[in-house]
This record gives sequence, C-alpha cells and structure tokens, in this order.
Amino acid sequence: MEILGIDIGGSGIKGAPVNTQTGELLAERFRVPTPDSAKPQPMAKRVAEIAAHFGWKGLIGCGFPTPLRAGVALTAANIHSSWIGTDVPKLFNKATDLPVVVINDADAAGLAEMRFGAGRGREKGVVLMLTLGTGIGSAIFIDGRLLPNTEFGHLKIRGKDAEWRASDAARQRKDLTWEQYGKRLNEVLQTLEGLLWPDLIIIGGGISKDYQRFFPYIKVQAEIVPAQMQNLAGIVGAALAAEMQMGS
Repeated sequence: MEILGIDIGGSGIKGAPVNTQTGELLAERFRVPTPDSAKPQPMAKRVAEIAAHFGWKGLIGCGFPTPLRAGVALTAANIHSSWIGTDVPKLFNKATDLPVVVINDADAAGLAEMRFGAGRGREKGVVLMLTLGTGIGSAIFIDGRLLPNTEFGHLKIRGKDAEWRASDAARQRKDLTWEQYGKRLNEVLQTLEGLLWPDLIIIGGGISKDYQRFFPYIKVQAEIVPAQMQNLAGIVGAALAAEMQMGS
C-alpha cells in the first residue's frame, strides 16, 4: 500500500510517500520548517503544503508530538497550548481535503523500528524505544503490540523531567561531554528499567548515530541497541499507523 507519511518535529515537518510493505520511500523526502508559533492553523497549512508538493490524493499518516485520544490532543509540552482539545486529524483533513490518520510521533517511530528496524522479529516480551531529540519520546511494545501515548520523557529525575536532563537538546544546551551525557541517560534508563523491566531498549533520534560515544556509560540489564531507521522512522511509522487504522 502507498501512503503519504508525515513527521511533525520541533524544527521541521517532513514527508514522503511510503511503500508500507517494504518500508521504502517512493520519492525524495520533502521538508518544510515548523512554524515559529507551532499553532494549529499554521501547522495544518504546512501539512497541506507537503501533500500538495507530492500531488497527493490518497491516505495520509501523520506523526504528531503529543499524546492523542481518539485524535484529540491531550497535552502541549512542545507545541502551542492551543492544541489541547484540538481534533488533529479533523483539522488536517480540512486543510488537505484528504483522509488523515494521526499518531503520537514516538509511537510512529516505534512502529517503524518494530516492523523494519531494530525491533524486527521481537514479537515476544517487552520492547522500550526512546527517541532522543528536542525532548524524549517513548514507545513501548508488549508481545509486539503498542501501548500508545506513553510520556516517559516527563518522568521526574532529580525533580526535573527526564527530557530536561537527558534529551539531545539538553546535551547541547549544557555542552555535556559524551561521558557526562551517557551517565545522565543511564540514570533515566535505570529508573525506567526498575519500573518496566524491558527485554530490549532501542535508542532512536538523530543522536543514535553516535551511540558508540555514550553506550559505554549505560549500565542496564536489558539488551540495548541503536535504532536502524534513523530519520526515516517517523515518516514510515506514520504511514504504517494509517494502514493499520484503515485496515482495522
């Protein structure tokens, strides 16, 4: 099936048509900047711009940076507060005049990794994925099934959100060495391990390409691996979510 996958991030909104059977992009990825305000209408216009770029006339899957219940945004930690209570797929459908399925962005990345990447073949046990970027996104799978809308980036570590201490943005903001960063991340992972006891931990986000620099400082019992889909995970996973919802 061919579905347009769109990944909404803090600095950019990226999209491409996806072959959901292979996980391959069918055209070069197209990126537009995230509006400075991060308000609903300007963001919806960007989504429509991506659809128009590809001349798209079919189903769209969209990864969105908030937990959602029946498509309605529940929080707004990294976007404008006016998103709270917004029916996101309805808004994007109106902007594009196309059917749109919306999923939490970290959940989308997790779906891609479980189908085509580091979690492939792990249908048994507990798999935890963390995406390290502007914040910390999370996705957890139990026997291959997604438990949606986890927000482990907001777990309190030393009185602050985990993402404030151990996201890639925190590393850059604090100018941390890889050892310092690895130890901070280790504290987050050990806390999560004590709560969830995953069999596998997948570390995603752009920083995962440098995993060899900070993995030596991670001391957890679970197997830990870098994500394989890299910056394509959100796009591919959003398309997979749309396929799954429309096929259910």
